Amino acid sequence: MNRTLYSILFHLGLPLIALRLWLRSRKAPAYAQRVGERFALGLPAMQRGGIWVHAVSVGESIAAAPMIRALLARYPQLPITITCMTPTGSERIQSLFAHEPRVQHCYLPYDFPWAAGRFLDHIQPKIGVIMETELWPNHIHQCAKRGIPTVLANARLSERSARGYGRFAGLTRPMLAEMSLFAVQTETEAQRFRDLGARPECVTVTGSIKFDLTIDPQLLERAVQQREQWQTLQRPVWIAASTHAGEDEVVLAAHRTLMETHADALLILVPRHPERFNSV
Repeated sequence: MNRTLYSILFHLGLPLIALRLWLRSRKAPAYAQRVGERFALGLPAMQRGGIWVHAVSVGESIAAAPMIRALLARYPQLPITITCMTPTGSERIQSLFAHEPRVQHCYLPYDFPWAAGRFLDHIQPKIGVIMETELWPNHIHQCAKRGIPTVLANARLSERSARGYGRFAGLTRPMLAEMSLFAVQTETEAQRFRDLGARPECVTVTGSIKFDLTIDPQLLERAVQQREQWQTLQRPVWIAASTHAGEDEVVLAAHRTLMETHADALLILVPRHPERFNSV
């Protein structure tokens, strides 16, 4: 499959995209909001000529935060546009940078050539930084057409994902060849990117930026206060975080087993998606 065929199939899948948005909005109403942004329509007014950072959802947004703050400090004259794909990611971005006037935000448009081009013409970035593995062929190609370098930061690529990309070499190889830099977490993953078509001189191992995260001292204080409130300073506490449907029952069964030997154990169960909070 080449990029032309990919784009045709993407257009043919538009009804399914609309259906998926509608279905998700039934559980999470925020998916029904700002739909135009997903097609590069009605984008908010933005400063041009800065740095574009794409973090698909909450986890990537949190991981990108130290890097974004470093970019703000290093390039005080440049705005930073942060895009994501999910309402929870959007909420996190706006929360993290609520008091930073140079940070602007919108959803990343779907990977239609015309939507990608319209988005890039709207913000006219000097560089694009994509977090982890969010690779969209048309966005990357439209950047290359405009001479905008693209970086894959904190890049990771599992063996399974590499096999998947490898099955579409006609699409993957040109896309990776158009990218300017791959800052990869491990050498094993770096070699996978090279094997798939990334230019060797553009691939470097930098480790995971998630280890660069710092915890706000106030958050630590709040955690201690919370444990005091729950009377858990002396109780064993374990957390099952970011769970999906079907996993909660397994966790609860494990907790029941644990309580046979640790009757005072406390389980904190945190679903991955907020729309599941009430049901869990």
